[in-house]
Amino acid sequence: MASLLIRNVDPALHAVLKARAAEHGRTLEEEARALIRIALSTNRPLNLATLARSIFEPLGGLDLPDMPREKPRDPPDFSGPEYGPPDA
Repeated sequence: MASLLIRNVDPALHAVLKARAAEHGRTLEEEARALIRIALSTNRPLNLATLARSIFEPLGGLDLPDMPREKPRDPPDFSGPEYGPPDA
């Protein structure tokens, strides 16, 4: 199997990765491999929805309440003479 060495990792990032690995009961290397696998498992670019799904799906998901929607308003009418071009 191939090896990967990552140099100059920011100490704060290293601490977060180490804490995340401990939360998941993994070694630092296992956690890094899992994160790389998740990031590269799809050909789609990582967006906010994909990121949220990758965080909450392993925890059983997240149910959000239905939000009522207001009736759409009609657009404003700017056709009156007061909205015409300025006098030159």
